[in-house]
Amino acid sequence: MAYKVAAALFVAALLAGCQHETADRLPLPSLEGPHVAAGGAEPQAKGPKVTDPPESDTRTKTPAVPDDWIPRAAANNWQWIVIHHSATPAGSAATFDMAHRRKGWDELAYHFVIGNGTGSRDGQIEVGPRWPKQKWGAHTKTADNRYNDYGIGICLVGNFEIDRPTAAQVNALAKLTAYLMQKYHIPASRVIGHSDAKPTECPGRNLSVAGIRRMASGLAMAGVPALQAAAGPARRDATSATSR
Repeated sequence: MAYKVAAALFVAALLAGCQHETADRLPLPSLEGPHVAAGGAEPQAKGPKVTDPPESDTRTKTPAVPDDWIPRAAANNWQWIVIHHSATPAGSAATFDMAHRRKGWDELAYHFVIGNGTGSRDGQIEVGPRWPKQKWGAHTKTADNRYNDYGIGICLVGNFEIDRPTAAQVNALAKLTAYLMQKYHIPASRVIGHSDAKPTECPGRNLSVAGIRRMASGLAMAGVPALQAAAGPARRDATSATSR
């Protein structure tokens, strides 16, 4: 009996010790709400993480066409695109402009000139002074003058009765033609060579206007991809160009 009493007292002592140790480890209850340290932030309720959508970066956007392709004046009623060659081995917009002025013309006859690497870079599209003003051309004279009044004149530097246009020239011509077709609603059937409007060898037997129509039509249907055509000052060479 004494043994049982002693064992019961021993177990009670052990239980009392465990309860006392556990109670000492528990934090005292707080009746003042959550503690905020000086300078600390208020506790926030947890919720689903919200991520702001990324801001679009407009700094790297490239315009569809160079700025100087966009005229300052109201658009003319353009109905044709007329393709020419210069019939010279070298040249640029600046040299052709001087040659045309020496003939007594008001200024460069064409609206655009595409270089072959002589007076300007190979495939470089130069914008003539008529284009920003949307001024009639002086490149394809006929009895009714419709190709000058309503035709956009594009001249490629080179003599394509003898040589062939460079790949860069062909690609630049197709892209420029596609843009003009789309912008001014000019059908492919009205993309012509100089010789389609009057008896002349221009733009030369080695420049396929039909091929340019196909290339430009494909680009125009695709919406004309971003064009990066260089346009800027070119060296001055002593050359001339045929026109009118």
